[in-house]
Amino acid sequence: MRVTSQKALGVLSNAFMFRKPHHVQWLITRKCNYRCRGCSVWRDQQEDALSAADIKRGLDVLRQLGTIEIVLSGGNPLLRDDIDEILDYASRFFITTIYDNGSTAYKKVDILHKADFVAISLDSLNPEVHDYIKGVKGAWKQAMKSIETLSENGVNVAVSPTISQLNIHEIQKITEYFTERGIPVWYCLYSYDITDTEKSAFSIGRKKDEFEIQNKTDMAKLCDKLIQMRKQRKGILVTMRVLKALREYFSNGKRSWRCAALRNFFVINHKGEVSGCHLFSPVCSIFELPKKWNSSELEALRRKYAQCTKCTYLCYIFYSLHGNITENLELTKDQIGNAKWLLLQNRFHGSKLGRKTSKPSAGNGASE
Repeated sequence: MRVTSQKALGVLSNAFMFRKPHHVQWLITRKCNYRCRGCSVWRDQQEDALSAADIKRGLDVLRQLGTIEIVLSGGNPLLRDDIDEILDYASRFFITTIYDNGSTAYKKVDILHKADFVAISLDSLNPEVHDYIKGVKGAWKQAMKSIETLSENGVNVAVSPTISQLNIHEIQKITEYFTERGIPVWYCLYSYDITDTEKSAFSIGRKKDEFEIQNKTDMAKLCDKLIQMRKQRKGILVTMRVLKALREYFSNGKRSWRCAALRNFFVINHKGEVSGCHLFSPVCSIFELPKKWNSSELEALRRKYAQCTKCTYLCYIFYSLHGNITENLELTKDQIGNAKWLLLQNRFHGSKLGRKTSKPSAGNGASE
């Protein structure tokens, strides 16, 4: 984790600014070395991503716009040959999270020290279930190796399971297993393309029935359990506000949020094209955005997005629920608290994986 006075000052000052895109997800590549069953990015890998120099220019634009937090994802961003240069620059100015499917992070320890969080995708404590989801034999061992290696070397690593029908009854166990060992957990929620993929900014795949959550009551109960767990332990990185909103949605279908795409957040694809969310067409390039940010065109799109109820992407729900000054300060405080807790875990305990109990066996992660 990199903390500089320039970065701290920028984060705090921008948190008080209104009508700024505080959160940005940059999908910097479509390259991926896994074959995840719930995703089709690996079927459509492209080579037309922006260069590191152009991405750095784009990051300067985000600084100008008042962005606080950036998430680097893909594809697998760690597959880029120039990821060291990109991450080094991003982490100077933003709260920076970078994703990995677990295959590569353990090879990039030195540069990953600069990230505020490294999120490793791990969908089960059962190696067979995880490998099935990822479509690659040995994926579980690779993910655990990355988690252990980063933790042992003081990198702020978090585990990021995607909640789906295949693992919904295991999420509590995953959360307990890693938070007890000083490893925080950040969740994704299975979702899929619901628009024309040829026009979308970044397609990820159509619905797969085996992943879609069938029993909404089970999901509401999981939210209840995570709310209670969050009161008792550190390391659950989803806020109470988000968990309560999800519980209400899965209990009675009510959305307590309005999508804040192009207001609180937006996405940038590998070509540098900006969209409110990846499901819709790009509106301009990142380099054109400053001139368009306050335009009537984007204001009309904001109103359109606010009426959209098509998706349940957890990151978009998260950013939509944390948009005004009070909510941004709440979120910033929460992030700082989690970062401090994780720093203490790394400093005083090192890696706890395997210390309290043995590593999970295939039976430990079986669905209930």
